[in-house]
Amino acid sequence: MKSKKTKRLCVYCGSGAGRDPRYKAAALTLGCAMAEAGIGLVYGGGGNGLMGAVAGAVRDRGGHVTGIIPASLLELENALENITERYVTNGFHERKMLMFNLSDGFVALPGGVGTLEELVEQLTWAQLGHHEKPIYIVNTAGYWDLLLQMFDRMREQLFIRPSLETPYIVVDNVENVVPEFLKHRPARRAAAAGLIRA
Repeated sequence: MKSKKTKRLCVYCGSGAGRDPRYKAAALTLGCAMAEAGIGLVYGGGGNGLMGAVAGAVRDRGGHVTGIIPASLLELENALENITERYVTNGFHERKMLMFNLSDGFVALPGGVGTLEELVEQLTWAQLGHHEKPIYIVNTAGYWDLLLQMFDRMREQLFIRPSLETPYIVVDNVENVVPEFLKHRPARRAAAAGLIRA
């Protein structure tokens, strides 16, 4: 009898810790919850900032950690050691495609332009029907408020139209990510999907 495939969440987040200590606390909470639920982590491979916090929390509790990092960032991002598996890619496009292929869902914690770019790419692919994997925006301490307002503005101006909704789930409390992910069933979300809060 085949064993059930381990579910994996790809977590996008900053290689810095940010100013607010609640960001790191959220990363640690998410990592612990994922390990306890047997959910594997796919992430950018670094050991600094929120990336290092979430990966270290999963690893230190015996969870499965997959780090994917371009060769050019091995030293700059202080690639985390002693993880389950590491892929070193030739560039960013290869890295992002591998992260996508190995993941069953995506989580955006606070981060910078790299985090934003990765999140928006997944939102675009979901909008165009390329995948139905869930996308969680963890709005710790209101970090993503301005982005969410921008999405609302896009809807008002019909750049995000009902026929091309951008499906994502806003999570105000990071503790809700794992329960939401565990109950997720692949299905194209309804037109109101962009307004879901968990």
